Formats: sequence, structure tokens, C-alpha cells
Amino acid sequence: MPVRAAETSAPPPHHSGSTCGQTSPPPFTLLSVGQGFSGTQNVSSLQKDEAWRVNVRIQGCDLENGYLCGTMEALNVPMADTPVVTFWEGEIVDTKNYTFFTEKWEATQEDDIRHWTKFPSFSALLSQVEVDGGKSLDLSNYQYVFMRWKEQYFVNVGTDCGLTIAGFYYVCFSCSDGSINGYYYDPNSSPFQKLELKSTNEGRLGVSFSSYELQ
Repeated sequence: MPVRAAETSAPPPHHSGSTCGQTSPPPFTLLSVGQGFSGTQNVSSLQKDEAWRVNVRIQGCDLENGYLCGTMEALNVPMADTPVVTFWEGEIVDTKNYTFFTEKWEATQEDDIRHWTKFPSFSALLSQVEVDGGKSLDLSNYQYVFMRWKEQYFVNVGTDCGLTIAGFYYVCFSCSDGSINGYYYDPNSSPFQKLELKSTNEGRLGVSFSSYELQ
């Protein structure tokens, strides 16, 4: 959710997704309902260096249909008096429901390749993705899960908060350590704003998440 650089249309209403409990147990159990992640998003521009603290919580998951959703909470946004929370929906690149080619949100295939190649774990897949978007790849046992996260609406602030949710995140989740890295794409925002998150255990590590009522 970078600083607004251009007017955006009203966010579409979200659809409810089923939970992971309705599918077979995933090999990447940290991508499950209720799991939290904490870290930073770099929102630096040519004018200044800046990073926001970010909390993410998964609210829903339907692996069969490659669907994931959750909330993202930015804690130290300079122009906001309160943490800014958004609801996002995600596409899991499983080559069945979704490929590495976005084909929407103003992202071209060149944009896709440019962002996916930011992840070292993608390099082994590049040649095949360039051919067919990765449709012929079997990622079921791959140690990384690639996703796209698209923020749908602001949960606790209005659209006049000075931030934009026009873009989306290219995301890579590590099955081995539960870390998440991502890059925000929006033609009207600073390029390659990096998201870095680690999985959290709220009780043990003392990380607290605010509770919000989702629409």
C-alpha cells in the first residue's frame, strides 16, 4: 500500500474463500488460516528512504482453487494517525488455476518476468515460464510457493487516506523457513518496493495483531 501517486477506482467487493481445512493438509502448513507474519515494506522513493513495519495475517485459504486471503497492517505510515489495514486476496501460482503470467492489473508478461526474476528461487523455472507461463511445470514439491496478492479495500480508513491499493504484490513463500518476500507492482508507484516478512508465533514472540471486522 504505497503512497498514492494517482487516482484509483473504487475497490471491488471481495468474495469469501473457504478455509484450508476443506482441502488436504498442505505441505506448507505455515500458509494456514490464522498464521501471522511480521516484517517491513520498503517504500523508498528518489526523494527519501522509508520503510513501514507490516503485519500480515491469513484469513482464508482454498488450495484446490489456488486462493488465499488475509489482512495487511502497516504500523508507522507517516500520513496516518492509526495503523492502516487492508484486505487482500491472493492467487497461488500452482500452474492449474494460475500461471506466472498475471494477464491483468496492467501487468504485461515482461513486467511479470522482470518481477519474478527478483527471486533467486525462480531462476530454475525461468526458461519454461518464458515458453508457456509455467503451465507445464510441476510445482507440487517445489520448496517455494509463488503468489500474487491484490489488496481489495481499506478496512479501517477511508480511500482518502493518501495511500493507494491500485497495484499488487509478487510474492514468494519459503516452505523451509516460513519467510515471505515480495515486490509491489504499480506503474504509478516507485518500482520494486520490497516486502520482507517472517512467520510469527504471537504467544511466544509477543507479536500482537489488532482485530478488525472485515466487511
